[in-house]
This record gives sequence, C-alpha cells and structure tokens, in this order.
Amino acid sequence: MTAAQSSSDPSLRRYLEHPRGGPTVLRIVLGTQLRRLREGAGITREAAGEAIRGSHAKISRLELGRVSCKERDVADLLTLYHVTDEAVRDDFLKLARRTSSPGWWHQYNDVLPGWFETHIGLEEAASVIRTYEVQFVPGLLQTPDYARAVAQLGHPRSSPEEIERRVQLRVQRQELLTVSDAPRVWAVIDEASLRRPLGGPEVMAGQLRHLLTMAGLPNVTLQIAPFSLGGLAAAGGPITILRFLEPDLPDIVYLEQLTSALYLDKRDDVDHYLAVMDRLSAQSESPRESLAILERLLKQED
Repeated sequence: MTAAQSSSDPSLRRYLEHPRGGPTVLRIVLGTQLRRLREGAGITREAAGEAIRGSHAKISRLELGRVSCKERDVADLLTLYHVTDEAVRDDFLKLARRTSSPGWWHQYNDVLPGWFETHIGLEEAASVIRTYEVQFVPGLLQTPDYARAVAQLGHPRSSPEEIERRVQLRVQRQELLTVSDAPRVWAVIDEASLRRPLGGPEVMAGQLRHLLTMAGLPNVTLQIAPFSLGGLAAAGGPITILRFLEPDLPDIVYLEQLTSALYLDKRDDVDHYLAVMDRLSAQSESPRESLAILERLLKQED
C-alpha cells in the first residue's frame, strides 16, 4: 500500500463532509479517484472489468462518472488496486452509496430528460457558469412567465400540468444563484433573443425587468451581443462552460441540442470553446452598456 493510500484522500473527505452537486458530481469524483488508483497500480481497464464481472467499457463509464457505483464493485476494485486501509476503503464505500442517492431534481423525472439531469447536477456544483444564448434568455435568468412560453414552444403536445412542472423545475434550478456559495454566472445574450416577443409584450417586459434585477447580483455578469456585430465567434447554437473549484472535476462544455446534449471535457475541446467564449465576451457590449440596452428595450416594451 502506498503512502497516498494510507490516509483518506482530501477530495473524498471534502465531498463526504460538504457534499455539493448531488450524485452527478459525486460519481465523477469517485470515478476519477478510482481511475488514479487503477493507473497507479498499473492495471488495465480490461483487468479491472473482469474483477467486477464486467467489461472495460463498464470501467470506462464508471471512471467518467456516467453511472452510479455498486458498493460491491468498488470494494472489489479497491482490493484489486491494493487499497487495504480500512479508513480509506470506508470513505470510498460511503461515497459509492451517495452516488445512488437521488438529487432534488429527481422529483421532476416525469418531465426531465435523462441527458439534462447531468447538466443540473454539474450546475449545482459549478463555481463559474459561462453561457452564450442565441434564441432564448438563459434558463437560469428566465422569469416563470417567460419559462412557460419557452416550454409551450418546445413541447406543444404537453398538457398544462406538464408545462407547469417544467416551469417549476426551472424556477427551482434558479435558487442556486442566491445561496451563500452561489456560482458566478457570466452570460452573453444575443440581442435577437431580447427582441423576439416570446409570450407577448407583457411577458417580455417582465423578463427585461428581471434581467436588470439579476444583473445587480454580485455574482451575475450580463453582456449583450448586439445586431451591429454581424457575425459572431460562436457561429451557431448556445454554449455553456462549467468550471469547478474541485481539482477532480475538469471544465465541462455543455452543448444543448433539440433532443439531446453533448458534454465535452477533453482539454483541446474545452480550450477551443473557452477561446470562443472569450472572443464573444470581447466582441459584446460591456456590462454597463448592456444594462443601458436593456433599459432602452424595456422602454420600447412599456
């Protein structure tokens, strides 16, 4: 047993004592730690898969945090990786148990697609959320009335009850903006989304007033990408980049599509999108001028 295995890992201890982000983040932290142990022991994914009666693909999914971990599998992997210290094993097994605990958003499973659950879990744990939106106001900054109009547009066959459930989910997500350790949100919004009368003039006026209020929060930075820019660096759909304080969690790029989403964490991909976001921010109006634009748009709506 190595010295690193003879005492509880700080990352595991932090998440056991101060869990944040629900099972999604806990799975990533646990998977990362198990990958480090496997690589340190010089064991292949194939051999690890055989030890838990699975395949190398199962080990890959486990190490990436894509699936929850059975305690038995974690115990067998720890034995394979020569981790014998009972305190260390106990921390790993406690964390494995917590990866199966449902997050608050599971109460909305009837209207929540599986590909979006991961995003909510990551959002809960992020320290910085940078986002660029083309068609809509970012979900974290939407009013209930605006969110309702978005839900009705995207789910025209849903019942009124299902629409309200989607609105409730969006509103509950927004609570993370005002907690004591709230993430910093840096949003670039295309002017087109602010001029599109989604829900009608009254709804848009309320949304514009809400953006002005949210921009007053110390952890929210708002920029508008005006029509006058012409082409933009993003040249396409919305982008969200999530950054975490925990070193075991890499920056993640979230690209939402109509019925699915991509999650990118490879360094080259992340660096590319970070550069795109930096160019967007440099091209867009300053936060001060963006507030002035919102006020002018609001006068047009009133």
